Amino acid sequence: MERLKSHSDFVAVLKRRRKVSRHDFIVHYAMRDEARAHGVATPGIRRMGLAVSKSVGNAVTRNSVKRRFRVLASRYEHTLPEGVDVVLRAKPSAASASFQSLDEQMATGFEAVALKLHQD
Repeated sequence: MERLKSHSDFVAVLKRRRKVSRHDFIVHYAMRDEARAHGVATPGIRRMGLAVSKSVGNAVTRNSVKRRFRVLASRYEHTLPEGVDVVLRAKPSAASASFQSLDEQMATGFEAVALKLHQD
């Protein structure tokens, strides 16, 4: 999965206000065709960005949460359609959540995103 890097890419996804909420994180998503008007390019690949604020913990804790999210997202990225941009926003509870709990939430979260995009 490619990474969202620029601020404008994050804003394009968050501006769409489409999300799936889980106990420890929120999945914001947008199809790239929809986001293209906001300056997002390159169809065909899935891209992900992480938003882990200071409310989650200190730098060590935030980096740990980011590493977990990257591993889990790569595990379930195949469930997402091509051309989707995703921003995972961690809730403070993500710092103390078990890996197994995050794994289950990521699986159901990505499946919910795929289902919602399929219905549209």
